[in-house]
Amino acid sequence: MKFFIDTANLDQIKEAQDLGILDGVTTNPSLMAKEGITGEENVIKHYKAICDIVDDNVSAEVIATTFDEIIKEGEALAALNPKIVVKVPMIKDGVKAIKYFSSKGIKTNCTLIFSAGQALLAAKAGATYVSPFLGRLDDISSDGLVLIEDIRTIFDNYGYETQILAASIRGPLHIVNCAKLGADVITAPLAAIVGLLKHPLTDSGLATFLADHAKAAGK
Repeated sequence: MKFFIDTANLDQIKEAQDLGILDGVTTNPSLMAKEGITGEENVIKHYKAICDIVDDNVSAEVIATTFDEIIKEGEALAALNPKIVVKVPMIKDGVKAIKYFSSKGIKTNCTLIFSAGQALLAAKAGATYVSPFLGRLDDISSDGLVLIEDIRTIFDNYGYETQILAASIRGPLHIVNCAKLGADVITAPLAAIVGLLKHPLTDSGLATFLADHAKAAGK
């Protein structure tokens, strides 16, 4: 399973990259705004900075919602760096744009997926990734993990190469459950990824080993 980090914070991206497990980055306008990145020129500069850190897979989201504008914006983003994946919303013109990008060899990430039917449409259009939003479904008392399971079944039934990119991850347990269900990728905040490191028995076991070593060394 690939690990993407869901942020526009360069320090957090570097930390995840240094950990040695990072496969990519997902961003969106909200994450850019959170880092104070505003204006087209600054956003473009920031995408380039992210591409300089990671090895591949930097999802850059279009703002446009009409076919022609999505194509124009998406092609400009894709031209920035071969690592760029054009992030397109799950709307009618978005699906049409994904088909176009697919025919041109431009990688895409269909975002804001909340149903298996939406994921199926994106896969048929040739999306590289579909991004079902687990946490937001959980927030309205709907089980986001069931959506991952349904999409996995459909894609396996028909041999779709589109990868399931589980998004809106809330914590380490989401990551583990997505792995159990066969998600191809997760994108999560740094805290959720680092949270996988933690277990109280690891902490207590290490403390015991260090104490025993110090005792044996006469310290």
